[in-house]
Amino acid sequence: MRSRPVVSELDVTWLEACLVLDDRALHGLWTREQWSRELSDPRRLCIGLHQDSVGLIAIACGWLVVDELHITAVAADPDHRRQGHAKSVLTALLQRARQRGASHATLDVATGNNSALALYRQFGFRTAGCRKGYYKDGRDALIQWLRLNPALENN
Repeated sequence: MRSRPVVSELDVTWLEACLVLDDRALHGLWTREQWSRELSDPRRLCIGLHQDSVGLIAIACGWLVVDELHITAVAADPDHRRQGHAKSVLTALLQRARQRGASHATLDVATGNNSALALYRQFGFRTAGCRKGYYKDGRDALIQWLRLNPALENN
C-alpha cells in the first residue's frame, strides 16, 4: 500500500529533490545557487509535498518582506498534476506565512497559464496589474494580490 503524501517545510537537505522537481515542472527555472538560497534563508518559506515511494511531488515557496509574502514558486510534478497537490502546498504556505505575520500575499503568473490562474482564483487572488514582456519568452506577467485572513484556514 502506498503511503499518503506529507506536507512539510523544506530546508537545504531537500536541495537535490527541488532541483529535480524544478527541472520537471518549471523547466529549470532556478539554478542550484538560487535553490540553495531559497532553502536556507530564514526569511523564505518553502513547503513541499512528498511521498515515500515517489519523492517530492509539489512545492510552494515565498519570501517574507515585512507583512507581505512574495510567492516565488508553485509547482507540481507533471506526473502528479490535477490531484490537488499544488493547492495543498499553497494552502500550507499561506497558513505559515500568516502565522509569521503576513497579511498580504503576491505573485506573478504568466497571462496564458490558465490552470495556475484558476488555482489562484480559488484562494481569492485578484489581478492588480501587468508586467509587459516579463518572461524570457516575451509573455506578460499578471501581478496577483491576496489579503490573508482567518478564513484561509478553510481552503
